[in-house]
Amino acid sequence: MSFSHLASLLPPDAHCVVAFSGGLDSTVLLHQLVSWQRQQPQLRVRALHVHHGLSPNADRWAVHCQQVCQAWHLACDVLYVQLDAKMQGIEAAAREARYQALREQLQPGERLLTAQHLDDQCETLLLALKRGSGPAGLAAMPAQRELHGFWHLRPLLQTSRAQLEAYAAAHQLRWIEDESNGDSRFDRNFLRLHILPLLQARWPHFSRASARSAALCAEQEQLLDELLAEQLAELCDAHGALAFHPLLTVSEARRHALLRRWIAQQGGAMPSREALKRITTEVMQSREDANPCLRFGTFTLRRYRQRLYWLPPQPSLREYVLTWHISEAPLRLPDGLGQLYASHEAGELRLPTPDEVVTIRFAAHGYYHLQGRAGGREMKKLWQELGVPPWQRERTPLIYYNQTLIAAPGVFVTREGAAPQGSAGWQAIWLPQHQEHV
Repeated sequence: MSFSHLASLLPPDAHCVVAFSGGLDSTVLLHQLVSWQRQQPQLRVRALHVHHGLSPNADRWAVHCQQVCQAWHLACDVLYVQLDAKMQGIEAAAREARYQALREQLQPGERLLTAQHLDDQCETLLLALKRGSGPAGLAAMPAQRELHGFWHLRPLLQTSRAQLEAYAAAHQLRWIEDESNGDSRFDRNFLRLHILPLLQARWPHFSRASARSAALCAEQEQLLDELLAEQLAELCDAHGALAFHPLLTVSEARRHALLRRWIAQQGGAMPSREALKRITTEVMQSREDANPCLRFGTFTLRRYRQRLYWLPPQPSLREYVLTWHISEAPLRLPDGLGQLYASHEAGELRLPTPDEVVTIRFAAHGYYHLQGRAGGREMKKLWQELGVPPWQRERTPLIYYNQTLIAAPGVFVTREGAAPQGSAGWQAIWLPQHQEHV
């Protein structure tokens, strides 16, 4: 048996995690990995089964997957997910919940393997045509990609469903059939049940020809990625914000190509051509004093000081009041904002008196004097002068002693919070979540 499709993607000592639904495709993939492991004893394989709870048979499917893995001496964990289909259809919600659950279970160095095959690739291309997608969408599914810090591999993309069925029959494999696969209300099932059989009856090599077209589109996208990478890097700051003024001087095609790649880097879905035009007219070209805002699913596109920001959902933190015992452990901030540390070796902040309680809040109003600045300012003016975007102002931790504003770590210190010259002080260090493990 040839395992060239596995060897081309996996080193001999790879740590593999298979998304195991129990269906034909993932059963074949898992069996092939188990068989290849006999030739590559350093290979590590385990399985994850995602329990969506959509079918009355979901519990039985989970048991089946665990029994198969037990017979093959593999670990198999069942992941339970809840779906939110308010912003998207049930298919998209299930896919998003599935991949999020899988990502959260991956350990450093592990690779996620999924069992999409040649016919799935053809369906994906046809769905992209239905949506009016450009080359990026028509590139369909890559055999491998790095996403959120892990490798996602699809070893079966060159294998047809008929070949998978033949393999399963030859090795007497058992698999489950999801009854929802027969429901033509879902677009992918409609193509699979009614359209692809007609196309392949007329043109037997239609799926492979479609896969070649997808591969050519992917090559064109990769070439554009390489040609535009340097310019995009120059336009982005350390936080991923995009300087957009230079984009207004280039062709629409180049501007849209750069915007698509920037949005992809931020984790956003590919926008339509009409959406890209709205970014230009309603955000980039809006009045200087405007505060434009566009919604893209759960994300928001904002502008501030000639830069574009791609923002995830940000709940208000105005009501939070956190007591901080600065001599004890670091303080965990809400909503993934990281931690605050207190350094007592030296610092710019005066120590609190015994009757002062140190708290962290996320809102301040009034007139303040900052250390090192002449005169006072309204808080709104201070934020503007400090270059803090409006949406970050109520997500920046503020240190209070009782009701007195003392400092915003790394941003400013008030006169009331400054340590007198020559006296002991301390420093508050804000470590955002994405930097905690750097």
